[in-house]
Amino acid sequence: MKKIFVYSLWSILVISILTVAISFWAIANGMIGYMPPIEDLHNPISRFATQVYSSDGKLIGTWSRSKENRVMVDYSKLSPTLVQALVATEDARFYDHSGIDFYALMRAIVKRGILGQKSAGGGSTITQQLAKQLYSDVASSTMERLLQKPIEWVIAVQLERTYTKDEIITLYLNYFDFLHNAVGIKTAANTYFSKEPSELTINECATLVGLCKNPSYFNPVRFPERSKSRRNVVLGQMYKEGYITKEVFDSCANEPLELHFRVNDHKEGLATYFREFLRSYMTAKKPDHKAYTRRGRSYVEFFIDSLAWEEDPLYGWCNKNKKRDGEYYNLYTDGLKVYTTIDSRMQRYAEQACYDHVVKYLQPAFNQGKQSKPNFPYSELTKEKVDDMILSSHVTYQMKRDGASEEEIEEAKRRFCTKKEMTVFTYHGDIDTIMSSLDSVRYMKSFLRTGFFSMCPQNGQVKAYVGGLDLLHFNYDMATHGRRQVGSTIKPFLYSLAMEDGMTPCDEAPNVQQTYIVAGKPWTPRNGSRKRYGEMVTLKWGLQQSNNWISAYLMSRLNPQAFVTLLNAYGIRNPEIHPSMALCLGPCDITVSEMVSAYTAFVNHGIRMAPLYVTRIVDNEGNEVAKFEPRMNEVISENSAHKMLYMLRAVVDGGTAGRLRFRYNLKAQMGGKTGTTNNNSDAWFMGVTPRLVTGCWVGGDDRDIHFNSMTMGQGATMSLPIFAYYMQKVYADEQLGYSQDEKFDIPEGFDPCAINDNMELIDGEEEDEIIDEIPDEQQEKIYQ
Repeated sequence: MKKIFVYSLWSILVISILTVAISFWAIANGMIGYMPPIEDLHNPISRFATQVYSSDGKLIGTWSRSKENRVMVDYSKLSPTLVQALVATEDARFYDHSGIDFYALMRAIVKRGILGQKSAGGGSTITQQLAKQLYSDVASSTMERLLQKPIEWVIAVQLERTYTKDEIITLYLNYFDFLHNAVGIKTAANTYFSKEPSELTINECATLVGLCKNPSYFNPVRFPERSKSRRNVVLGQMYKEGYITKEVFDSCANEPLELHFRVNDHKEGLATYFREFLRSYMTAKKPDHKAYTRRGRSYVEFFIDSLAWEEDPLYGWCNKNKKRDGEYYNLYTDGLKVYTTIDSRMQRYAEQACYDHVVKYLQPAFNQGKQSKPNFPYSELTKEKVDDMILSSHVTYQMKRDGASEEEIEEAKRRFCTKKEMTVFTYHGDIDTIMSSLDSVRYMKSFLRTGFFSMCPQNGQVKAYVGGLDLLHFNYDMATHGRRQVGSTIKPFLYSLAMEDGMTPCDEAPNVQQTYIVAGKPWTPRNGSRKRYGEMVTLKWGLQQSNNWISAYLMSRLNPQAFVTLLNAYGIRNPEIHPSMALCLGPCDITVSEMVSAYTAFVNHGIRMAPLYVTRIVDNEGNEVAKFEPRMNEVISENSAHKMLYMLRAVVDGGTAGRLRFRYNLKAQMGGKTGTTNNNSDAWFMGVTPRLVTGCWVGGDDRDIHFNSMTMGQGATMSLPIFAYYMQKVYADEQLGYSQDEKFDIPEGFDPCAINDNMELIDGEEEDEIIDEIPDEQQEKIYQ
């Protein structure tokens, strides 16, 4: 009987060993559970954030899904103290085992499993924890978790065979989710302490390692005392393992928990609008007209995007190019490095210039209109009209598309108009208030908007891009997406057509009001000044003073269809722009980026440069997978371009942009053009220098939101100062290499004309901006 019992025990033992061995063999060969392919083990973290770099080498942002905001960091970039804290706390025998610590495993089984001592510590090694994070799903039950353990053991052994200990530590820290969209140690160090991993102090290392036990429970933002206690436990483990002395432990343990916390959000930081534009641009799909219609997007958007898909390699790049495995590139998980043309310093100067002028000067002045506008921020529209407009766009339109009944729509309108507690935006921080959703929309529309774009005319590289002042609250990008009437800034294109037709800046035109027949109806353009009325004036003077009568005269001498064709050559491809006499005064809608790109032709010898946003893209192995070259086309002759520069410089040297000289003390060679549309709805300024072309727009969200006075509402007041502040900062920064001594590249001795036009203005004087008065019926002709 005794022998039978002994044989039975041995049989059970042998069978158990064989069962375990066969099970592990089956697991290793993928017969039980999931065993990653060997190529995956060689590259376990193939998914991490794409990094976006400025032209001066600064990391300006990352793109990722919400839980994949990971930026890889090498072991050499880790603080040694961080590694010591991790090993001391999570796996003291890390350097002595091969993936499984049998001593710690047996301790956990006896103390935690049999004796129920929850504080006895776990049996998982750092390698096993890495295997769990990489390849195990969240278990739905204790039994499922127990079944996952053997699989993780096998994977851990495989990882130990594939990687060195240092590499395993690096993989672990790069993969761990530290909460608050901070996946990986590099992002975590930046999120919690605004540092690089190599710069972390002992306490900061201990705080982050403390999160590895349970990041939600020991969250230092929500539970600082709990996190501090866990930090001190880590410090105690470091002392126990001999990594720090008793004196260091006592000193660190008594220090308070200090964070420099900021969430890594693509809507915060530098160049937010640019980064969001570029993300959308690179991930765009081939335009489908039906899909655009379903989403309520206009035909103009479809047309422009279709051209970009065919002509610009960067547009939809992720959906045009495949990796070696045949899959299309994924901007959020493939760990690309995108090297942009943006200069971080110039971008900062542009953002600061926009903020200083719009937020600190224009917005307070505009807010004073509450006293004179009963329906603020609107000027002419009645309250009933505005309410109906807001309800239609925010409630009725979408609900009708979703098939809601009239009763449901009316109930939604009632709720939309009911006051309630809410938080609203201000530039000084969000505030709590009580208002209806209707009133909150009206309130948000009271903020002035701006768009700014600056690029190099020689190679098309975009140096600064401002789509607005706060991406989180104002998503619509006014640099590349927002289309607004351009007013007088269109006139240089018309004058360039005249130059191409054989005219010169010194040719004369009658400065009188005339009536023209347009589509069988009379059209009599107005002008904001009667200066030199009845005289013959030069074209140079006409552009310098932004004279509407001279522009209308030129259009009558030229072909409106030829003008539209020329606009297309300048890169202005809006399909809704049709030939019309009134087109000479700029009633058409164009983006800031399109205008800036078009103006590069004047500086670049008649050759227009398309915006270049990215120079190259590198994959996660350091291979260059894309390189982008400037795109250009000839628009006008070199001679015509030189004549245009001559006239544009006159706008600054004594014309509507004269305050650049006497108020902002800019001495450099530069040209420009101001623009203001009906009722001061849109204020523009376009500036050109030998190595930069810059454009700026300022206005309200709706056309009826504007200053009532021309003094405040004209382009010379609203937009020109932003250009001036930007250029002042650019010239002041010697490291950028821009100088006020630079000259336009015009042949020595070039003389656009021999006639002296005897202009009356001298440096230091300027005329008020000419408002382009275009009757509504004439505007409709252009968009017929």
